[in-house]
Amino acid sequence: MRAAIFRRPGVIELGDLPVPVPGPGDLLVKVRAASVCGTDLRISKHGHFRIPEGTSRVLGHELTGEVVEAGAEVQGFAVGDRISVAPNVGCGRCAMCAKGLNQLCPDYEAFGITMNGGFAEYLLVPAIALERGNVFPVPDFLSDEVAAILEPMSCCLHGQRAIGVSAADSVLIIGAGPIGCFHTVLAKRAGARQVIVANTRQPRLDIAGRLGADELINVSEQDLHEEVMRLTDGQGVDVVITCVSKPEVIASATGLAGRLGRINVFSGLGDQARPQIDVNSLHYREQILTGTTGSSVTDYGDVIDIVATSDIDLSPIITSRFALEDIAAAMENSRSGQGMKSVIVFEEATR
Repeated sequence: MRAAIFRRPGVIELGDLPVPVPGPGDLLVKVRAASVCGTDLRISKHGHFRIPEGTSRVLGHELTGEVVEAGAEVQGFAVGDRISVAPNVGCGRCAMCAKGLNQLCPDYEAFGITMNGGFAEYLLVPAIALERGNVFPVPDFLSDEVAAILEPMSCCLHGQRAIGVSAADSVLIIGAGPIGCFHTVLAKRAGARQVIVANTRQPRLDIAGRLGADELINVSEQDLHEEVMRLTDGQGVDVVITCVSKPEVIASATGLAGRLGRINVFSGLGDQARPQIDVNSLHYREQILTGTTGSSVTDYGDVIDIVATSDIDLSPIITSRFALEDIAAAMENSRSGQGMKSVIVFEEATR
């Protein structure tokens, strides 16, 4: 089978790998679509601590596909089923797994990191992923492309649940990339009375507007703090969600939130300098500062249900489609920030 293989930081090669042979509890899945994530970009550039030096890996953890083989012991899935997977597979034994927080398991396995992922014609879904509830059926009326981008949306749902976005809230989302747009969709679905989206690029803001944002702030032309205060009568917003990996953006969040404001640091910083947080603002205005990462299997399943039972149209978030042979162009397109989501779309695979 054809695959895009991560060899070492800076090197992803197209090559041939043997088609995986499923065991009695495994699934063999023909990948139909796989989306490029910021995590894929970081791994391709810097590597990952769970991918030892000298180890090759197929990246890609946002994916959907069709079951082409099911082991004799598999229950609940059969050949012909369309499925997607929550990428982080918990150990099932630790305190985090006991709380249903598989994404915080210290001994996790993950598609595209410790296991081969979706940038290949076929994917082996091991029995442990089925046992831990990481495999989900895809409703017939959801396109492959949309099904492949539901994983990052589930991460956004997890973040909004941590701060309890509700109809009473004014919400500021800083960043109008794919993550910011998912947050926009979910905040509107939660009934937030005001959703404000800020970004440096107007085309992305325009997409956020199409997805329901009430107010758009182009911070290349407008002062973010001034505009937020104008739009909230000087009170600040109830919720701030940071979707930009810049220390200064995170540091600014307390000044944009009002009394009892809740802040979700959704964007990690990697090895960048740590921002200075205004602790006095947290203290005297009784603000709540949270951070979230990834999503649980519950969040993942709930997002599928949300999209399947509503009129949410996620197609504006998918702006580029590539063949597997063009994986380098797909990753560069995602890295450029010019579009939104880049999706690898597979033709009929041969075995």
